[in-house]
Amino acid sequence: MNIIVDTNILLAAVMDEPEKIQITQITQGMELIAPEVLPFEMGNAITSLLKKRIITPGEVLDVWEATRQIPVKLMPINIEMALKIAVQFGIYAYDAYFLQCAIEQGWPLLTLDRKMKAIASKLNIEIME
Repeated sequence: MNIIVDTNILLAAVMDEPEKIQITQITQGMELIAPEVLPFEMGNAITSLLKKRIITPGEVLDVWEATRQIPVKLMPINIEMALKIAVQFGIYAYDAYFLQCAIEQGWPLLTLDRKMKAIASKLNIEIME
C-alpha cells in the first residue's frame, strides 16, 4: 500500500520523537510517497529546527542525511490545484502540496499536523492514525 507522508513524519522519525514507534508501525511495509517539493520543505524544516535551537549548526547536515536515508518516492503535483487548496483554507502552499498529492494519487495521508488532518477530512482524504 502507498501512503503520503508529511515532512513532520520524516523529521519525527529521524529526531527520535515520541511518535517514532507509532510511525514505524504504521509505515511498516508501506511505500512512502511525497510531492516532489519534499527536499525543499525538508530543508526549510531543518533550518527551522536550527532557528529554534532544537539542533545545532553541526547537526543540520546530519539530520538532512538521516532524512535522505528514508526511501520516499517523489511525485509531481498540480501546483495550481494546490494553490487553490491553500487559498480556500488559508494555509501555506507547502501544506497544500501534500494534500493535493493525496488527492491526485488517491492514497491516505500521514501527518502529525492537526490542522492538516482537519483540512484533509474536509477534502475527503483518508488519514492514517
